[in-house]
Amino acid sequence: MTLIDLEIKKKLTYLGHACFLLDTGEKKILFDPFISPNSIVQEIRKKNLDATQVANLDVDKIECDYVLISHGHEDHVADAEAILKRTGAKVVSNFEIVSWFAEKGIDNGHPMNHGGSWEFDFGTVKYVNAVHSSVLPDGTYGGNPGGFVLCIGDTNIYYAGDTALTYDMRLIGEDVNLDYAILPIGDNFTMGVSDAIRAAKFVKCDQVIGMHYDTFGYIEIDHEAAKKQFTDNLVNLALMEIGEQKELI
Repeated sequence: MTLIDLEIKKKLTYLGHACFLLDTGEKKILFDPFISPNSIVQEIRKKNLDATQVANLDVDKIECDYVLISHGHEDHVADAEAILKRTGAKVVSNFEIVSWFAEKGIDNGHPMNHGGSWEFDFGTVKYVNAVHSSVLPDGTYGGNPGGFVLCIGDTNIYYAGDTALTYDMRLIGEDVNLDYAILPIGDNFTMGVSDAIRAAKFVKCDQVIGMHYDTFGYIEIDHEAAKKQFTDNLVNLALMEIGEQKELI
């Protein structure tokens, strides 16, 4: 780790479901914005127990420079249009999704496709395979779903998006020395806990941050049982509270 990386600390805020805000210290990157329609988020805001936590969940105040979208389902794009128009952030996704936003007047976009990489002003992003489906809220074809591998200074992060377990994940582990893997663990629509543990082994990462769980009845999990299963397999699972901020080291 360089002196620059030690001085500039990266912070990850969990905004619920599969939505995270990554602050690199210079740029802010928002993943799959689904916040305002999330009933769990709304309950947290009503209770107003933690002012900082609630402030992090205010869609109208979220600032970002980039919005990375893994696929077109509503629970990954619901707040994207409003945030993109208010902030002027650049949307990064597959060609079909970037084109869909362009038709809505959002022309600050960067289209990608599977296997492609691009050097942005915060680091490198590679668009990788995901096995799922993808259609946009109005029924428009959303292209093929994907995930992202981000290399930011000396910190490497795999954001898997919604996906099943695939052998393609082994290629990620062979190519990049990952510090963190953000993996879906809710089962039914994506990988469950057991497959996510195998995915962590495939990508050779022992620091996993869970996503895509508890939001709907189909994907509710037992938190303690999930953590124990990961620990028993020598992998750490972090289940962040919605609105919580985590420093990446």
